[in-house]
Amino acid sequence: MKTLPRKLQSKLELRDKNNALRKLPERFDLIDFSSNDYIGFAASKKIFDQAHQLLIKREVYQNGATGSRLLSGNHDLYPETEEMLTEFYNAEAALVFNSGYDANIGFFSSVPQRGDLIFYDELIHASIRDGVQMSTAKSYKFKHNDIENLRCHIERGRNVNSNESEVYIVTESVFSMDGDTPDLRRFIRFCEKNKCRLVVDEAHTTGVFGTYGVGLLQKLGIENQVFARINTFGKALGCHGAVILGSKNLKSYLINFARSFVYTTGLPPHSLATIQSAHLALQHTDEIHKLLENITFFKHTIETMNLKSRFIQSDSAIHCCIISGNEHVKNVAARIQKKGFDVKPILSPTVAEGKERLRFCLHSFNSKQEISEVLELLATFVNVRTSIKK
Repeated sequence: MKTLPRKLQSKLELRDKNNALRKLPERFDLIDFSSNDYIGFAASKKIFDQAHQLLIKREVYQNGATGSRLLSGNHDLYPETEEMLTEFYNAEAALVFNSGYDANIGFFSSVPQRGDLIFYDELIHASIRDGVQMSTAKSYKFKHNDIENLRCHIERGRNVNSNESEVYIVTESVFSMDGDTPDLRRFIRFCEKNKCRLVVDEAHTTGVFGTYGVGLLQKLGIENQVFARINTFGKALGCHGAVILGSKNLKSYLINFARSFVYTTGLPPHSLATIQSAHLALQHTDEIHKLLENITFFKHTIETMNLKSRFIQSDSAIHCCIISGNEHVKNVAARIQKKGFDVKPILSPTVAEGKERLRFCLHSFNSKQEISEVLELLATFVNVRTSIKK
C-alpha cells in the first residue's frame, strides 16, 4: 500500500497546521550563516588533498571498511587515528564512532546500568536524550545550567534509590540551540563533592576553543576531571565521525557493549584519513583566530544596533535571536534569505513554544561587512531602531 497509515498522516497534518513541517532545503547559494562549518574546513582543498595523499602513500585503495570493527573493518588507520586523538585531546584512551549520534546513543544506552541515575540538562542534544531513553537507568532532567536545581533532583533521587547507584551528570560545553556555556568548573566541583560522574558533549567547542581547537574542557585544564568526553568531527572539523574520550577500561567496555559500535560497519579509510588531516590542519591554521574575531565583532554589532536584548548570551559561534511564533520567525528568516543570507529559523517543537528563534552560526570566512549587513536586515525586519557606528 502506498498510502501512509492514518496515525502517521494525522501527525504530518498536525505539524503542517502548526507551521512546523520540516522540508529539505533547496538553495545552497546563500551566504552561510547556518552551517556548523565554523572554520571552513569542510571545503578545504588542502585537507582534501592531504587525506588523499595519505591514502596513496599508505597504498590504501579501499572504498569501504567491509564490516564492523570487531569483524573485518578495523583497518590500520583506525588504531593509528585513535592514538593520534588520544595524544591531541590529552586523554587516556579514545574510541572512534561513526557519528556524534552513534557515540551518544552508544554511550548512554550501555554505560548507565539498571538502578543507576542519569541527570541531564533540559536543553541537552536530542541524540543524548535518545540514548538516555534506551538506557535501563532512571533519568531526570534539571533546569538549564542550574546546579542548585540539579542538587535538589539528586537528593530526591538518592533518597528513593540505593546508595550504590552510580550517578551520571550530563551537560554540553556549548549548547547547540542556545550557544551558551555552563560553569564547567563548578559542575566538576559539584560532581567531586557528591561522587557523581560528569559526561560532557564537546560537539560545538571542538575546533573552536582552546589551543588548536582542543575544546573548552582542555582550554580550562579540566579535561581529566570528567568521566567521559564526546568530541565530534562533523562540525568545525568539516568531516565525519566522533570520538569518546575516557579511560582505557571505558574504551574496553564500549567495544563490548555499545551496540551502535558493535553492530555497524566501520568508517571507510578515507574518513579516517580526513580526520587525521583535519587535526593536523588545526595545528597550522589561523582560522580559529578569525572565527573568534568574528564572534567578538558580532556581539559588538548587536549591541550597537540595539539587538542585544533579543539574543541569548553566548561567547560561542552560535547566536540565537528569539522571535516567538513559528509563522513569525519563518517569515523573518524567509525575508533575510531572499536578500541572500542563509539564516535558519528554529521552530517549536525543536525548541519550546514561545522560544522560537533565528540561529546565526558564525564562521571564520564570514566578512565583517556580511555580518553587519545581515544584522541590519534583522534589525529592519524585527522593527528595531538602529544606531550603527560606521
